[in-house]
Amino acid sequence: MAWKWMYSCKEQLDDMSSRHPGLTGLQNLENTCYMNAVLQCLCSLTPLVQYFLSGRWNIDLHEEVGESAIAFGCLMSDMWHGEFDYVSPEAFHSVFGKRYPVFSRRAQHDAQEFLICVLDDLHQAFKEPSEETQSHDAGASTGRGNGKSIITKLFEGQLNYGIRCLRCKALTDRPESFTVLSLPIPSTRLCSLQDCLECFFQPDTLTQNNQIHCGWCQTSQDATVKASIIQAPQIIIFHLKRFAWQDQNRRKLSTTVCYPFRHLDLSPYTTPSTKKTEYSLCAVVNHAGDLDYGHYTAFCKHSVTEHWYSFDDAQVTKIPDSAVQADTAYLLFYTSQGY
Repeated sequence: MAWKWMYSCKEQLDDMSSRHPGLTGLQNLENTCYMNAVLQCLCSLTPLVQYFLSGRWNIDLHEEVGESAIAFGCLMSDMWHGEFDYVSPEAFHSVFGKRYPVFSRRAQHDAQEFLICVLDDLHQAFKEPSEETQSHDAGASTGRGNGKSIITKLFEGQLNYGIRCLRCKALTDRPESFTVLSLPIPSTRLCSLQDCLECFFQPDTLTQNNQIHCGWCQTSQDATVKASIIQAPQIIIFHLKRFAWQDQNRRKLSTTVCYPFRHLDLSPYTTPSTKKTEYSLCAVVNHAGDLDYGHYTAFCKHSVTEHWYSFDDAQVTKIPDSAVQADTAYLLFYTSQGY
């Protein structure tokens, strides 16, 4: 079992002078720090690591769309066998760039956009055929909602937008799946993750050009809309919206966002029937610098030693818990407590 093998590495991991399974750096291929930081976070998530190291991914793989998933699996294996201080993600970058040409250029990209593409690519490679897809040709392309995969099982949650017409008070529910929640940051120098969540889930009023067409009134009407979580994922990813438009110029928000390490309670934003609402922090993607000269790094909690490490491309460093709270946080990965 992959999990037993991971525990057999604990003594080796405690000795930083030896090779380190799960603590392998990634070579920067020229402006690919955004990719390295995201890959380090994904390759530190226990259930995803188990899935790949156990070999189950080979059974689920759709080879016709799985070239980059195979490269991802090989990279995961290299990083967890601990034979090198760092490895090159060249093979993954090459095949991933064929499916998503925008990332084939060795230029800086947004880590959140890359993360969404990686999750979608892995989903397409491993998804189970649904009843709907089984009735069509085997080669038919389907969306993420038309089939489950290791990605949907771990990362996909569901929101519901409750839309209420202000004239007739009729309520319409609009469910929507998500893998990453993009949270606005309040215009202050210091705030908490809870403040960001409050901003995201606060009711909004739709007026003028944003009016809804009410099926009961049969006309366009003002309405209120309020989001709530109706299905919480096992791993929830928050994207802090640090890049914002102001006076037709894009700028970076340097607001310090304080986030909890454990006992993140999402129950204020869920329906009564929603399960798995308390989470613990397991990984962070950081962005330092400005829009033009930024640099991405990652903080990851090792699943065996439970120590935190900083991943700066090829360099891996053990860090104290206090260093994980940083004003450069851009993506936060939380896992359901007790999973």
